[in-house]
Amino acid sequence: MPSVATAHTSALTATPSTHCSKMLAASSPISILKSAKRTGMKRTMEEADLSLSPSSSFSDAGTEDAHIKKRPPRYLRREDRNSPVVREEVRKAIHRHVMMGENEAYDKIKEIFVADPKKASDPTYFYELPTHADLRNHLMGLLSHISSLDRNCSSLVTAVLNSEWLGRDDSYVKLFIRFLGNLAAAQGGYLSLVLKMLVNKLVAIPRGTGRLPGYSPVSTPEIFNRVHKALRHVMQLIPAGSGALSPLLSSQFPFETDSAKSFICYTQNLIRIIGYTPELQSDILAVITEKLVKVDVQIQVDLEDFEEELGEGLLQGVSPEEDVDDEADDDSIVSDESDDDTDRVTEIKGNIQKVDGMIDILFEYYTTPFMTGSLGDKENTLDLLLSHFQTIILPTYRSRHSQFLLFHFSQCSPILVERFTSACVQIIFNKLQPSLTRQSAAAYLASFVARGAHISGEVVRNVFDVLLTHLNKLRATFENGCRGPDLRRYGPFYSTAQAIIYIFCFRWRDLTTAAIDGDSPEQVEELEPSQVTFPPNIKEILHKSIYSRLNPLKICSPGIVTEFARISHHFQLLYVYPLLETNKRLRVSAFRSIASLTNANFSSVERDVRAGDHLGYQMDAYFPFDPYQLPRSRRWVEGDYVEWRGVPGLHEDDNSDSEADDDGEDDEEIATATDEE
Repeated sequence: MPSVATAHTSALTATPSTHCSKMLAASSPISILKSAKRTGMKRTMEEADLSLSPSSSFSDAGTEDAHIKKRPPRYLRREDRNSPVVREEVRKAIHRHVMMGENEAYDKIKEIFVADPKKASDPTYFYELPTHADLRNHLMGLLSHISSLDRNCSSLVTAVLNSEWLGRDDSYVKLFIRFLGNLAAAQGGYLSLVLKMLVNKLVAIPRGTGRLPGYSPVSTPEIFNRVHKALRHVMQLIPAGSGALSPLLSSQFPFETDSAKSFICYTQNLIRIIGYTPELQSDILAVITEKLVKVDVQIQVDLEDFEEELGEGLLQGVSPEEDVDDEADDDSIVSDESDDDTDRVTEIKGNIQKVDGMIDILFEYYTTPFMTGSLGDKENTLDLLLSHFQTIILPTYRSRHSQFLLFHFSQCSPILVERFTSACVQIIFNKLQPSLTRQSAAAYLASFVARGAHISGEVVRNVFDVLLTHLNKLRATFENGCRGPDLRRYGPFYSTAQAIIYIFCFRWRDLTTAAIDGDSPEQVEELEPSQVTFPPNIKEILHKSIYSRLNPLKICSPGIVTEFARISHHFQLLYVYPLLETNKRLRVSAFRSIASLTNANFSSVERDVRAGDHLGYQMDAYFPFDPYQLPRSRRWVEGDYVEWRGVPGLHEDDNSDSEADDDGEDDEEIATATDEE
């Protein structure tokens, strides 16, 4: 029988072993290890350290980080579990959430996708950051149960769609794109949500998107490539989705206050979308054109508010690069201006960059069909341009640059020239069109024919004859009931007259009888003034119209009228200086219509105003194809212009009637519309 001491010694020897065995058996790490062994997964050293660390139980609480105390318990990383296990957990979580209203497991899945990987080093961040394998396994679990993600799971779907995926590795991006496609196809209610998420990524990439901890950096072009891959995949699975995509592309366009870079970036991405959704070509190009015209008109309005010298300085001072030091440039332009004016100049220059970059992209896009396409491709593309011209550009007052797409590409071939001029003529003749639209079409036609360097003399003469005939018919229609010049009543007549004299000032060489006989413009210029003659119908119709009661020289823009008077007198076509002198003393009356006589609100039936009061009784000198000066995109229209050339032997100082040139106003000469390179 052993001694008491021996027994006591044995008990002491056995007790620690037995006690430790009980403690280890009851501890969670052992159970976790056994669980891991049963599932066939290897436990990482990091997990062992986390689970066995005694710091939470035995370390001095006073040495703990204050931030760590505030954080919620960190969930155990789950990369040790395989995909089937996670898939089953996802299924149960969704089922319990939908059928029983239990949200604990459902919310934990949401937290996995809500966690922001860019905050990995922030100790105060609330959510536990999942490992890459855990994130991937949960996404695969959701993909396996995509049919269960109905509207009851919208919060989970929203969390996944808003999660960070663009900056991760290629395998995860491919899986995420599969998820988007399957979700949109299986649950049609999420299609708009998916498309909106993708379209938002095309405006601007949030800072840090391609710089995630633990992942290789992803460049901005590659990020955009990934978005387009996802969008292309969704549209291939759901061809009818273009109906939902089109309004999103318009509504998500950058705001007016956004930077030029965002406008240009979004425009580039919209053009890329056309490549895989060709059915949206017209819609997308219309959206870009609408935004372009809106900013373009704002530039024109803003420049007119400044002095001419400052306005030209703004156009010439803008860098063709997307990013410029606006503040430095603005100080050099308006060093003496107030801060408000400096801010306005900065805004104007930003708008100039927007228009310049956007229209440059459109020029590049349209170049392919016009330069390498068949005649049918060219005609179809021009039809698209004409459609946007008639519905967007033409009705917009004071568009300055957008229309040069038509100006450039319509001159690619004689057939296209004929298509554009015919379209303008049809609008001018169409009495169902609003008067202002017809006047605008006349200005576009005149400017195109006068300025187009690739427009033949034959086309110039044909258009001029058509306008002359139309002017004569309008005169015969309006003259009997005319009591005096009135722009509001006889707008189509005056717009046609101004178009005719504008073309005459620029292209008189092509209108001469010598040109009709085959002489070139250069040969015509070598003739003496007495040898330059014009067909009889030109002089006859112009004389009848100018000296009619309608008196177009009183209503047409003074600068254009002055130049026409000088040229026509030089070649002894017409002598209108006495009429111009008479017009200086003529008071313009705006007679109201007969219908207005029955309106008791009108106390009188006519209103007299002095010429030059700028109350809308004279035509604007608006010709849409005046010099193009945007720095980046101007390269597309180089060589498209007929430069202003003075008449040989005709100088203002040589004109014996030069006193008629001064009508007491500061009207611009037509020469101010010449190129200032």
